[in-house]
Amino acid sequence: MNNFSIALHGGAGTILRAAMSSEKEREYTSALKAALDAGFNVLKDGGTAIDAVLASTISLEDCPLFNAGKGSVFTHDGKHEMDASIMDGSTLAAGAVACLRNVRNPVLLAKEIMVHSDHVMLLGEGAEEFARIRKMKFEPDEYFYTDFRHKQLLDIVNEERTQLDHSDKKFGTVGAVACDRNGNLAAATSTGGMTNKRYNRIGDSPVIGSGTYANNRTCAISCTGHGEFFLRAVVAYDISCLMEYKGLTLEKACELVVNKKLVDLGGEGGLVAVDSQGTTSLVFNSEGMYRASKSSAGIETVLIYR
Repeated sequence: MNNFSIALHGGAGTILRAAMSSEKEREYTSALKAALDAGFNVLKDGGTAIDAVLASTISLEDCPLFNAGKGSVFTHDGKHEMDASIMDGSTLAAGAVACLRNVRNPVLLAKEIMVHSDHVMLLGEGAEEFARIRKMKFEPDEYFYTDFRHKQLLDIVNEERTQLDHSDKKFGTVGAVACDRNGNLAAATSTGGMTNKRYNRIGDSPVIGSGTYANNRTCAISCTGHGEFFLRAVVAYDISCLMEYKGLTLEKACELVVNKKLVDLGGEGGLVAVDSQGTTSLVFNSEGMYRASKSSAGIETVLIYR
């Protein structure tokens, strides 16, 4: 039996212990643990890596603490535009959505696109039309409203800039990677994007190869950070390439891309990764990253700060 494991993230950035109340820290830790257990229990019961990353990511999407699904930030016009993607490392099948509104769980729609369409990415109204055909659950605008996110918008709505998750620079994205008992890999990522964004801006999260990638021959990756830099660096696929063509280990490939290539480009953020042996890597170049991992060997971590 192959070692199985899962790792997840809930965003990275300037996350400082001194700025976090003990109550809020407990809330984040509890939410990360719940998402971790949701995915790990799938693996423990013999489920697939795809179902495991779905379970963890849906748990994070349903939690208002994270910038995805229910906790998504506001666009300039006071709406929510969500992006998500998922990839199956055993087949290289993938599905993605961008500029999605009112669908409760964008990552679930990404899986529906992967399994039940001939396409990889659907956008906006077309994605919503497909969601209705697949009988996905929709929610009213009020479901996605939180006072915290609305205040973030009001603080900068009259300025010609966007803002990453909040003023102290947190990159709000959630995601998970998993290796199941059969050595199959999967990755999923979901985000509400940037506060005050316009023009249907899309970051790296729904882009296969940039924010999400999975290939049984190498690794599964889910990224969180300043999306424009992750897009330019093709971060997720770059790590896979370093493993496949240069023979780097998962850890060395992640360290090179996140702490050298991204830094040289000016990019900040991090990622979670797993290889087909169940080895996980949780690497970031920011002050902190909401993250958790658990393996069949009994090793479990739930961490926030550097």
